[in-house]
Amino acid sequence: MLDYAALNALAAVVREGSFDRAARALHVTPSAISQRIRLLEERAGCALVVRGQPCTPTDTGRRMCQHMDRVRLLEQELSDALPTMAPEGGVRVRLPVAVNADSLASWFAPALAAFAAEAPVLVELSVDDQDHTAEWLRTGAVLAAVTSAARPATGCNSQPLGVMRYLAAASPAYVARHFSGGVGAGSLAQAPSLLFNTKDELQAGWVRRLCHRHVELPRHTLPSPQAFVTAALAGMGWGMFPQGMVEDLLADGRLVELVPGTPLDVPLHWQTARAASGVLDGLTRQIVAAARSALLPL
Repeated sequence: MLDYAALNALAAVVREGSFDRAARALHVTPSAISQRIRLLEERAGCALVVRGQPCTPTDTGRRMCQHMDRVRLLEQELSDALPTMAPEGGVRVRLPVAVNADSLASWFAPALAAFAAEAPVLVELSVDDQDHTAEWLRTGAVLAAVTSAARPATGCNSQPLGVMRYLAAASPAYVARHFSGGVGAGSLAQAPSLLFNTKDELQAGWVRRLCHRHVELPRHTLPSPQAFVTAALAGMGWGMFPQGMVEDLLADGRLVELVPGTPLDVPLHWQTARAASGVLDGLTRQIVAAARSALLPL
């Protein structure tokens, strides 16, 4: 049998980032946390935590934390079915989820907020590029993710959400200044673009489709969808925007498409760990319904 008190200590250290904060969260001494994790590491035969500021899990430690997350979800489901067994005052379970920034800034946040307002959970949200969120599932860092990967990660289920359509846009003044001779490889190589972070391939992908070759783009890095819009309106650069985020700005002319009729469509999927939990199923229903209302059909 697994030592769930030790697993709980491990999860607390990873969640809180230190042994001292984990001890305060669990109302025990730091030495008790250290002893529990040491015994767990001895049994596992490997290190589970990299001591540092903050403490981080090893691959094995991360998988143990994921197991603990699943156990808590199952315990919550049992408590709902058998209220007499529920702890006094109720317990909210940790629910780690990964999502891409554009979904979070548009359709995802309202759906998640509506779910978390009613469900006995504490959401831990991680933001990453849609091409990389599946890796969070593979490593056990999260239990659910919005991802561009259709193929389910090991131990996960996958279902389609829809297509997020992106448009290449900028302010009219920016287009007049940088693309007066047309939008092509030469002008794009000179005109500053907007990049979310180094993982963001949307701008490069759109240019590759337009020009049929790679073009090295000058870029500003702005890790915020809202900052993208502000920067484009100010004439700082051009970028790829979710259609729903800039429809009004395109309609009133504050932004214009660089090349009308050249959208970039990104299919999105919802992947969840195969934890037989009503809590996770409830989140899935909420997310899938919101996505089907906000996204284009696959």
